[in-house]
Amino acid sequence: MKKQLIAVLLIIIVSCNYQSNKQSTIKLWYDKPAENWVEALPVGNGRLGAMVYGSIEKEIIQFNEETLWTGQPHDYSHEGASQYLDTIRQLLWEGKQKEAHDLGNLKFMSQPFGQFCYQPFGDVILTFPGHEKAINYIRELDIETAISKVSYEIDGVIYERELFASNPDQAIFIKITTSEKGKLNFESSLSTLHTNSEILAEDNVVVLKGTSNNYPKELDFIGNPYPESKIKFEARLQLIENDGELATTESSLLIKNATQVTFVLVGATNFIDFQDISADPSKRCIDYLSGIEGKSFGSVKKAHMNDYQSLYNRLILDFGESEISNRPTDERLNTFYKDEDPNLVALLYQYGRYLLISSSRPGTQPANLQGIWNDQLSPPWDSKYTININAEMNYWPAEITNLSECAEPVIKMVEELAVTGKKIAKEHYNMDGWVAHHNTDIWRGAAPINNANHGLWVTGGAWLAQHLWWHFQFTGDKTYLKDRAYPVLKEASKFFSEYLVADPKNPDWLISGPSNSPENGGLVMGPTMDHQIIRNLFSNTIEAAEVLEIDEDFISGIKDKKSKIALNQIGQHGQLQEWLEDLDDPKNEHRHVSHLWGLHPGNEIHPTTTPELAEACKVTLSHRGDDGTGWSRAWKINFWARLLDGDHSFLLLKNLMVPAGNNPIDYNNKGGLYPNLFDAHPPFQIDGNFGATSGISEMLLQSHLKDYDGNYILDILPALPSNFANGKIEGICARGGFELDIEWKEGILQSLVILSKNGNSGTIRYKGKEIELATTAGKNHRYNGKLE
Repeated sequence: MKKQLIAVLLIIIVSCNYQSNKQSTIKLWYDKPAENWVEALPVGNGRLGAMVYGSIEKEIIQFNEETLWTGQPHDYSHEGASQYLDTIRQLLWEGKQKEAHDLGNLKFMSQPFGQFCYQPFGDVILTFPGHEKAINYIRELDIETAISKVSYEIDGVIYERELFASNPDQAIFIKITTSEKGKLNFESSLSTLHTNSEILAEDNVVVLKGTSNNYPKELDFIGNPYPESKIKFEARLQLIENDGELATTESSLLIKNATQVTFVLVGATNFIDFQDISADPSKRCIDYLSGIEGKSFGSVKKAHMNDYQSLYNRLILDFGESEISNRPTDERLNTFYKDEDPNLVALLYQYGRYLLISSSRPGTQPANLQGIWNDQLSPPWDSKYTININAEMNYWPAEITNLSECAEPVIKMVEELAVTGKKIAKEHYNMDGWVAHHNTDIWRGAAPINNANHGLWVTGGAWLAQHLWWHFQFTGDKTYLKDRAYPVLKEASKFFSEYLVADPKNPDWLISGPSNSPENGGLVMGPTMDHQIIRNLFSNTIEAAEVLEIDEDFISGIKDKKSKIALNQIGQHGQLQEWLEDLDDPKNEHRHVSHLWGLHPGNEIHPTTTPELAEACKVTLSHRGDDGTGWSRAWKINFWARLLDGDHSFLLLKNLMVPAGNNPIDYNNKGGLYPNLFDAHPPFQIDGNFGATSGISEMLLQSHLKDYDGNYILDILPALPSNFANGKIEGICARGGFELDIEWKEGILQSLVILSKNGNSGTIRYKGKEIELATTAGKNHRYNGKLE
């Protein structure tokens, strides 16, 4: 009778837990296990990542470590390339584009033609015999705690799994419990796709070690070999809590008659930096485990939550919720196009912040095309860093959503590219400074790759350098500016001050080239995007030098060069021209809208400062359409927000928040979200998640423009969609060192609180009204809806 009562109570508890899940809207949750990878739920600590399937009989936890790549330290430069630069330019000026392509591919490209790829590490496999008939199943990812859970019931017994990736302890913890004593009987093991590997079990640990597979292709497309892989790796799955019996096989642990079991997973490689792979992965794993020894699950969980929430809790977004919000996440996504539930938008927004915290921490590598999550030996586009939009989009939300520390890895990567790019500048262009093209990898390749018709694009590094300037704009850290940001900006500007060349048709203009408008139209002289990025680079370098009061002579020369760069042009259709020549095709719906860079993420086009160019941007966007790949839709959310059209911005968000199928690589209009809310190009690319979070932020606050006194304008609710009639955001950040709380009702501002971190002055703008903002460092400044 006592056992029956306990069983009944447990069923009631499960039912209550189910209701609790239904009512929690800052979770991803589902009532069935994941059937494929893009249904699994991601966890990460910046370095280690895992995808949790939540399977019942055979749980799979696929995991990654950010430095497990193919290849080895490598110099990608093409010796003697610079002697062909003038010839390529001349061919393009003569209209011989094919000949320029051919010469570029023969004499100017990276050696080998491609770069290396990010790799999966392995799988944790947990096999539970006799768990075929589960009921009351729930799996979830709590965005507020960064903890994944699975629970289900079999014959009145409740089974629960809890998993998180701890940054303080640099490990993944897995706790498995059951409601009835001694009911846990299962096998735990590791597996990997890497052929040169071994798996052994001894005592209470399973050890996986090996060497990364070579790059999937032996030769590039002109027959050059890819260097062999020299990354060594090791992972250890150790049992740290077990109240049952333990036995081992050659490669697995057998748990019998347990009630509570906890594992810790650690992993490491021999990678130290892009020039050094001399570390000992075995020692690293042992050190990680030694640091955990003696700690209880409760203590590591508390440390994990404190660490994660110290970042996540800085910003709150509330668009309200209703009954339609209390459903499994996949059901909510399936109906969003009709119901437009603003609460799902808030979840997607915070999910973007969650993914950035989970994939990018100080001391780690930057988030790549897939963050830190990848299950394939030959992932799409190598899961590396595509720096003609995608890697930069990953970091658009970092500063504005109060996650400034999470930008540290991309800042560090740019500093490293300034090293490798210096040789490329000299070897490929015979110029000073540094340059990087449209991709990089963990070895910091900076040479042009793949094909001259799109790989020979010179402003990837210059675009990335924008993030170094943003970090200063938001923080005001002059020591960082002097020691880290300015040297990189100066050397990039030095390269472009030499690279710009007079246009034969307009000798007073300086233009960029050879280059291209990313992935559209082939090799040209003078693409609009290049000119916008270079102007921005020069402007940031000039302002940085003036803040630091240095390099007056150098800056004078940069100012002169900047004034001569070819201006934005409006073409025959009223569009912003993509190239110097008026060649735009109104029927071209290309995924890249590169020539609108000056609108976003640049700051030289805006309805209030350049209304004619802003109108031309609208024409271009009408030509490109409201569909596209996932990340393309995300970029357009930002574009329309900058054009101060909140409802059109929301339409693009709505077009992104549609279910995506499991499509192969598709460049057409099939973007959307997977069931786990990962962005679909397709296939999965994480940039669209970050771009969506950025775009929603731009709807609520913009601070990229300055007033006549040189102070930042804080534009409040500049592109608020009618769908977000009521809401509040607390902790959103603006340039100038400001943190804002904004609340509105029926589309009208109700209250505004501005925390000034640095005591800077500014201008507050709301619905055309502007007031001066004089502040005291560390003080909150409060206003009502009338800015009084």
